[in-house]
Amino acid sequence: MKHRLASQHYWQSTQGLRKALLILCFSGAPFFPVVEHINATVYVTTTVDQQKKEVKGTIYDETNAPVAGATVVVKSSTRGCITDIDGKFSISVNVGDELLVSFLGYQTENVKITTNNNYTVHLKPKVDELDEVTVVAFAKQKKESVISSVTTVKPSELKVPSSNLTTALAGRMSGVIAYQTSGEPGKDDASFFIRGVTTFGYAASPLILIDNVELTTADLARLNVDDIASFSIMKDATATALYGARGANGVILVTTKEGKEGKATVNIRIENSISTPVRTIETADPITYMQLHNEAVKTRNPLGVLPYSQSKIDNTIRNLNSYAFPAVDWYDEMFKKYTMNQRVTANISGGGNVARYYIAASFFNDNGVLNVDKQNNFNSNISLKKYSVRSNININLTKTTEAIIRVNGSFDDYRGPIDGGDALYNKVMKTSPVLFPKSFPNVGEYTNNTHLMFGNYGDGTYINPYADMVKGYKDYNRTSIVAQGELKQSLDFITKGLNVRGLISTTRYVYSDISRYYNPYYYAMGAYDQSKNTYSLTLLNPNGGTEYLNYNEGAKDVTTTNYMEAAMSYNRDFDEHGISGMLVFTRRTQQNSNAGDLQKSLPYKNQGLSGRFTYSYDKRYFAEFNFGYNGSERFAENERYGFFPSFGVGYLMSNEKFWKPLEKTINKLKWKFTYGLVGNDAIGDSNDRFFYLSNVNMNDENKGQDFGTNWGNHINGITVTRYANEVITWEKAKKMNIGIELGLFNKLEIQADVFYEKRNSILMTRSYIPSTMGLTADVRANVGAASGKGIDMSVDYSHSINKDLWVTGRANFTYATSKYEKIEEPDYLGAGTPWRSQLGQKLSQQWGFIAERLFIDEADIANSPEQNFGGKLMAGDIKYKDVDKDGKITEADKVPIGYPTTPEITYGFGLSAGYKGWDLSAFFQGNARSSFWIDPNRISPFIDTDDDNNTHSQNALLKVIADNHWSEANRNIYTFWPRLANESVPNNTQSSTWWMQDGSFMRLKSLELGYTLPERWTRKARISNVRIYLNGTNLLTFSKFKLWDPEMGGNGLGYPIQRVYNIGLSVNF
Repeated sequence: MKHRLASQHYWQSTQGLRKALLILCFSGAPFFPVVEHINATVYVTTTVDQQKKEVKGTIYDETNAPVAGATVVVKSSTRGCITDIDGKFSISVNVGDELLVSFLGYQTENVKITTNNNYTVHLKPKVDELDEVTVVAFAKQKKESVISSVTTVKPSELKVPSSNLTTALAGRMSGVIAYQTSGEPGKDDASFFIRGVTTFGYAASPLILIDNVELTTADLARLNVDDIASFSIMKDATATALYGARGANGVILVTTKEGKEGKATVNIRIENSISTPVRTIETADPITYMQLHNEAVKTRNPLGVLPYSQSKIDNTIRNLNSYAFPAVDWYDEMFKKYTMNQRVTANISGGGNVARYYIAASFFNDNGVLNVDKQNNFNSNISLKKYSVRSNININLTKTTEAIIRVNGSFDDYRGPIDGGDALYNKVMKTSPVLFPKSFPNVGEYTNNTHLMFGNYGDGTYINPYADMVKGYKDYNRTSIVAQGELKQSLDFITKGLNVRGLISTTRYVYSDISRYYNPYYYAMGAYDQSKNTYSLTLLNPNGGTEYLNYNEGAKDVTTTNYMEAAMSYNRDFDEHGISGMLVFTRRTQQNSNAGDLQKSLPYKNQGLSGRFTYSYDKRYFAEFNFGYNGSERFAENERYGFFPSFGVGYLMSNEKFWKPLEKTINKLKWKFTYGLVGNDAIGDSNDRFFYLSNVNMNDENKGQDFGTNWGNHINGITVTRYANEVITWEKAKKMNIGIELGLFNKLEIQADVFYEKRNSILMTRSYIPSTMGLTADVRANVGAASGKGIDMSVDYSHSINKDLWVTGRANFTYATSKYEKIEEPDYLGAGTPWRSQLGQKLSQQWGFIAERLFIDEADIANSPEQNFGGKLMAGDIKYKDVDKDGKITEADKVPIGYPTTPEITYGFGLSAGYKGWDLSAFFQGNARSSFWIDPNRISPFIDTDDDNNTHSQNALLKVIADNHWSEANRNIYTFWPRLANESVPNNTQSSTWWMQDGSFMRLKSLELGYTLPERWTRKARISNVRIYLNGTNLLTFSKFKLWDPEMGGNGLGYPIQRVYNIGLSVNF
């Protein structure tokens, strides 16, 4: 009641101002208004004398709350009024007049005056244009007429506290399989696929188009979400056929914002966040490390020499001297617990009836969690600064001609360690905590040393991850600039609905990096005097270290892409019939100025002609035909062009007259079906250009010819590395989609699609070429085939309980699986081992042994099938299943194990609610039906697993291994780790179900709490909106796998995915 009285007081206190505003608004009219009354009702009358009556009414919004300040005007007259605080009005009218009721943010309602004297009007919120249409290939379509499978997501749902847009894709939209395997700034792009992977060829990623220009995943990752107007996922053949040979893997289509007519609006968003690893790997303490290292030697060889004496263990426990008896927590020495990141975005938009503008800029600062050595005069921690600018200008050259100029640029400035963060995390796992300290202090006789004294052991060739981290830094600069010019011309003067447009675009990508580093000096502990607690050091590489930074220029890349597009479209309704048509010609050329290879230096070219034709009847029946006719210079003349048609039909049943009684319950029911052919010209690999030409090495003295028995002889000379094949062409995919769209109670929307795809002509190496032909290179052909199927669906709920309280919910689910249909392989069926065949198996399926358990004892080994992978089998080693029952374990016993490494199921669900100025939202995301494999070599404790022959390593001991391994005291044959060893045991490192892990997980992906300040607080400062919010990402994870973040899969030892806590401020002027 107090609030209501305050509102009434405000309404009355401003009536003088409102009276002046009304007079000012009508001052340009050919008559002078007479303001009769302004309190609850305002009358504006003219001097025209007519017979009138007074009617009254009340205006409500969609929540049944009264609307104060709504305008009520008699159509084709100057009479009008404004509703009072209770939404009521009264006005003088004639019977037959029509009232126009309007209010900011709502659709105008028409009210016909009859003999009634009291009217109730409900206003409906005004829907943005992008909510009424769907962005499709090269155009927009009314949502009701779209029959292709297109998923759209609101840009606001992609706002997460991250500078990488791709990290927000997982679980946000149906049909998209996405996951992230690293959290390292600059290398944290997510992998994503539309409706899974249905090819075992070179490329499975979707085509990415931003404002109709093909760009890369890196460009999408750097796109500022505040600049996005629409984000569409195009999934079926009808949606992607216009892209022809580039649409088989689906299309991500993004459009950016443009200015709107009106006063200038300014939006600023500032965020500051704390990032910390979602999950860190736990290693055993140094004492346990030494004790179990001794056990690893003793359990395999009771007479073996123990690596650590009891004296060393005892002195380490006593912490006698941390340099003579090191106990290094490498994770703690190398990495911080958290880091701080910042993001700032700003944009301004507006314009008049001639020109409109949208100008934006952003700055993102991402930092790593690497420690810095203060003795260096440089910072080697990861620092990635991203800058972006965007300008979209729309100019009405005439009433029928519009020009659009779009320019955007993104600029990265990176500084980080020479090896990269991911490699450093992996190196920690390769380092013993007790061999040497990270460095020795420059004290005593070493005071005058001007270099850091890094620890090492033996001959100084062991990995010291700390030295590798701080020995220098790498800078890189990445620049991507896109400039577009577009011209649209209405040809209504020829025939209504006819339009033409043209677009030209140029993209310039520039990359360069440099490294500055010194070669570390390595020291080892020499003599140690325990009585005096003093020691001497031995310099291990007196000629290998350097005092000052060296300089090395790295890679350079300059790539220019030019694109041209010309289109003609026609869209018109004839009574109940709607027809549209469109033809689009495209041409794209890309050239790399620093290719380093003759073939790669030649321009990449493709061009095509595409079309769409649609028909609708009475907004109930819809039909559509699309085609793409595309060409690529990669193929021979006879295979250069391909025709990719598709068609679809739709039935909007809820628009039928007989549906009227049901429309309050089921407000929408739509069926749709599509079928078509699309292609993929991204085959082979990046080194393949012209398949119809042989690739001959003539200038490389290291290349030559192998010949003789088992290719045992070699002679330098000309070498053929690829044979010409004039019939190689693109992959072809036939896609079918059946979908339904259902709306319930005007609050709940459900979309579901069932899809099937058959992919043919997949390029693969022929397996039936006999070696007697003497060929020096593989022969490839389009002989592979695969199929995919699944379902994707989404549910959206929106309900305003009253004017202060609202709630929304959303959920999506995608299941996509694929399998081999045709692949050249040995005749496993004839060999009696059909389980080894890939035919009918899932793509990215792994093969391995079935691990039954660990061996119990020597008798168990003797009575089991022979396992001979090298080395002596002992109790506690892994026992495998003899699948072919031949009495020995061989490659023939490998079978398909686990799920594919790409998740077959992805899902997301969330709820949002608001009360007055407060809002709260939560979103969960997860993956299922995926497997990954722990690499036992990488986590086997105590052994040397470094791939570089010039360095050595000694693996760390994971706490899970220390707590859960087979031993004489723990003869659990199902424990996590087999019998310990101080060297690799080949029997225990085979690919098998023992190392297979369930990749399923669910996580609280985001949680946000926000508060929007009341307008009465901000109005005086001319601020239209201020919102303060707290949010976070990756806050909780639920998974059977606990060793590391399950989303990282097999890369779990790398740079961890980050949990982010964020505070933000959004201000709109």
